[in-house]
Amino acid sequence: MTLGEPARARRYCSTLETFAFLELALTRLKKRLSLGLIALAVLGGGGWWMKSQSAHAPKPAQFRSSEIDEGAITQVVMANGNLQPVTVVTVGSQVSGTVAQRLVDFNDKVTKGQVLLRLDPANFEARVRQARASMRAAEAQVAFARGNFERNEGLVAKGFLSLPQRDQSKRELDAALAQVEVSRAQLDAAQTDLGNSVIRSPVDGVVIKRSVDVGQTVAASFQTPELFLIAKDLREMVIQTNVSEADVGLLREGQAVRFVVDAFPNREFEGKVQQFRLNATNTQGVVTYTVIVDVPNEDGSLKPGMTAQTRIVVAQRPKALRLPTAALRFVPTEEELKASAAASASASAASAPASATAAASAPLNRPDDDGVLSTLRGSSRVYKVYTVDKDQRLTAHEVTVGISNTKFTELLSGNLKRGDTVITRRILKDGNKDGL
Repeated sequence: MTLGEPARARRYCSTLETFAFLELALTRLKKRLSLGLIALAVLGGGGWWMKSQSAHAPKPAQFRSSEIDEGAITQVVMANGNLQPVTVVTVGSQVSGTVAQRLVDFNDKVTKGQVLLRLDPANFEARVRQARASMRAAEAQVAFARGNFERNEGLVAKGFLSLPQRDQSKRELDAALAQVEVSRAQLDAAQTDLGNSVIRSPVDGVVIKRSVDVGQTVAASFQTPELFLIAKDLREMVIQTNVSEADVGLLREGQAVRFVVDAFPNREFEGKVQQFRLNATNTQGVVTYTVIVDVPNEDGSLKPGMTAQTRIVVAQRPKALRLPTAALRFVPTEEELKASAAASASASAASAPASATAAASAPLNRPDDDGVLSTLRGSSRVYKVYTVDKDQRLTAHEVTVGISNTKFTELLSGNLKRGDTVITRRILKDGNKDGL
């Protein structure tokens, strides 16, 4: 072995080690590439499967629908009012004076003619005495004038007195008689005022208000003061309600009324419409009419002044084809109409029956619908309600309706039947309803 052979041997071994290291690295790289390709294949296959499944899955509902059914419908008119006695009598005073005695108080039951209050009678009694004295003086003057006239009559007959003097005595007698009448009238007025100083009840009833007390001065110079309010009979009461002009066309006398009061929230009372008053009230542009409701109150539970929340029953149907009222308020947007038209255009031949149904229904946009004047059928207004199929295609249906409340509306005509579902509102992307 020469001196250069060890060096060559070391270089040879180093080359072998390098080739071995490269071969090991290459093997590891192949394994990693294989695992990566497998992972990509799995991911791609999973994505394709999920896409195929989502393509065949039904589309999420964009609208909330309700079925048409049969049942009872009651249409009511809502109004608030206050309970009042049928007859309320204001008791006042025709004379002025100081209250000397008060004999009744709030809630006391009184009878016709019962004494409620007495004024101080001193001034009235003095006026009566003065009027009596004046009348006695007038009667004495009459006696004197009559004697003078009769004496003059005798003198005229004998020729000792002229006719003008006799006529003068006759005029004095007539004036004295007139003064007696005046004095008698003054006495009657004074006695009437004395009687009016005692205040009596004009009716049988209950005192619901008292405005005076002992020692108070009653002044009746310009207007009659209010002393008491007496309700004639609380077993019969009325509710005075204000009904909007939009509802007055439905009201008739004798219609049933149901109402509740805050004092008895779990109890419902009944009454009936007694009167519809034609005198309208305009308050800041809001026109209302007064409706009087008769209410029996045999047990006395209802009190004057209570607020009554009334429901006037204007129409009832025990069995009717019922359409959800919300369906009449639903109106599709332009985007929804375009999406529905696009879905119809791309439908396959298998959807021909649905297309036939749509053709039998009203078009989504009628050429004669100007957006201002509503379509009429006879004298009834025509409404549009919408149905939707599984592909979110909208179909418009023209219907006429009858009585209605907040939940149901009577379906009178149209191509819809019991069991059909109509759109009541749309569902927004966040899952909330749009409130239509």
